[in-house]
Amino acid sequence: MPRGMLVVQLMNAGGLEDTDLLRKGYRVVLGIAMKTMTIGAQIQMDPYVILAWTGQKHKSSVASGKGSEPEWNEKFVFTLADDTKELRIKIMDRDFGYEDDFVGEAM
Repeated sequence: MPRGMLVVQLMNAGGLEDTDLLRKGYRVVLGIAMKTMTIGAQIQMDPYVILAWTGQKHKSSVASGKGSEPEWNEKFVFTLADDTKELRIKIMDRDFGYEDDFVGEAM
């Protein structure tokens, strides 16, 4: 039976470890011999947050290209029931063509 509501206002994050910086590469075709080489690209993180309370989950929008200083300013509402006292906050970095990177987590 619901006992109330938990309202979470997700504002911003700071000082995140940039999981994209000089890690991924892109392919470049060179000359007639069609050699390929990987060149490191400086790419900004695209962070998003997953909030979980009991069996309920919410996902923020993706702060595209915001790197280690993202801002969201989003509100999420959870229904409180029973004795659950743990809100899990996970920050991820969205990647195209790769699995999303884990950035950090708090409980």
